[in-house]
Amino acid sequence: MSPKVSILKPEEYIAKFRDIVEAYNEGWGPDELPADLSTALSWNAPGSGYLRDFSYIAPEIPEFIPDKCVGCMKCVTECPDTAILGKAVPESVVEKHLAEVPEEERPIYRLHFAKTKKFYELPQRQGLEGALFGIFIDPTKCKGCAECVTVCEEQGYNALRMIRKTGDTVPKYRKTFAFYKKLPTTPREYINERAVGDLMLAEDTLLYVGGAGSCAGCGEATPIRMMLAATAFQYGKENIAIVAATGCNTVYGSTYPFNPFTVPWMNSLFENAATVAVGVRMALNKEGKEKVRLWVLGGDGAMYDIGFQSLSRMLTTGMDIKVLILDTQVYSNTGGQASTASFMGQEAKMSAFGKAQAGKVERRKEIAQILMMHPEVFVAQTTAYHVNHFYKAVMDANDYPGPAVINVYAPCQPEHGIADNESFLRARMAVYSRAFPLLVYDPRKGERIRDRLSLAGNPAPKEDWYKNPKTGEVIDFITFARGEGRFAKHFDAEGNPSEALLRAQEDRLRNWRLLQELAGIR
Repeated sequence: MSPKVSILKPEEYIAKFRDIVEAYNEGWGPDELPADLSTALSWNAPGSGYLRDFSYIAPEIPEFIPDKCVGCMKCVTECPDTAILGKAVPESVVEKHLAEVPEEERPIYRLHFAKTKKFYELPQRQGLEGALFGIFIDPTKCKGCAECVTVCEEQGYNALRMIRKTGDTVPKYRKTFAFYKKLPTTPREYINERAVGDLMLAEDTLLYVGGAGSCAGCGEATPIRMMLAATAFQYGKENIAIVAATGCNTVYGSTYPFNPFTVPWMNSLFENAATVAVGVRMALNKEGKEKVRLWVLGGDGAMYDIGFQSLSRMLTTGMDIKVLILDTQVYSNTGGQASTASFMGQEAKMSAFGKAQAGKVERRKEIAQILMMHPEVFVAQTTAYHVNHFYKAVMDANDYPGPAVINVYAPCQPEHGIADNESFLRARMAVYSRAFPLLVYDPRKGERIRDRLSLAGNPAPKEDWYKNPKTGEVIDFITFARGEGRFAKHFDAEGNPSEALLRAQEDRLRNWRLLQELAGIR
């Protein structure tokens, strides 16, 4: 007979777990902490990643330039590590908090606030007090990827720049971020629900706290943060649960004892996460928790390959389960192997570029089209670059009364051969070049495929390729491939593409034309 086990209450366990985290932070935890019940059951405290400190890993950190900021929130939205956050707080409230700090320090804090039309002037016209918009960087979470700076530059604002850390940089940033935490949350009346980019102004939508061991600039983490923010805004943070398939998302998301999720989260083998979710959904329903949004997270292996049958079976149950596919086109977690999500010509482990074979020779499996053929399943294909498209897809999926799948483009820095700050830009180029078209397939829109399928959001949707209106340059798959290391060997010294890459381009064009036909626009 098993001995009786005393289970700690959640608040008791989290307090106890803080001591475990501190032991790991100090470096002696793995060697000296005794095995206990939490270790045996693979428990991780929610949000324990918040206590992790990455301030030592990057030589640079973003600096805010308030007079150039418009409050668009793109930097906050796109940060994969929840390291840069924003607040819009009435001016009188900010001044009250500033009065509590030494007078000589107040100029330092004022440098983090901007008077924007969006949060200061517009509310005044509506009879509200003008709010100061503040941007603050958490030095313990920032990995120095500079994606926030790139995002701001791409928008044309240049309100952020990277600076070198000096001896007092991190202490100063710690102090200003502590001031951010003391400020009250953004009042609801300053959050425009139609401006979905503002979702992360509400602190109860920040359910991915950072501290995950992902690569700098990780293209998976941002979509996860955005999905959680949208779902929390719709249904409340207490009505979300996650079943995660083995992969990068579980490795960086639960490297003991750090976990960035503040919602119930569990991990399963990557081949059966979807069907584990079926059991979780049944248990939730039995407890009367039908309102809980249950999300499955998984990459190429979990959804395209070895776990595809599990996903397919889950979809045919018709259960109210949502899926977020992190489409990296490669098995990053196992060393960069090719998958059926990989593009033709892509160089990866087991699909090397050489004399006998020029990278991957098989065509990419189009998971969206396959899922559309399942009975009454909501399907969307989107990217974190296309913020409005992404948030609308997630919200529609949450509201859909049945299974829904969001396939999101997820750049992988080491395996795609791109810089740390380029996830945002490469996702845009993937759509512009037809490598990864945007789509939404909603069974509620009608009986025919062309009624259900929308390609809205793609540039020049009636044309084969998008043409840059300023330069006249045709943006095709060759253009896309030039920007990524995984295709570098396909170009000769003069920059001419290989025959294999031309075949890959033809594959992308055929896929785009098929989608045009299905959507009734070709």
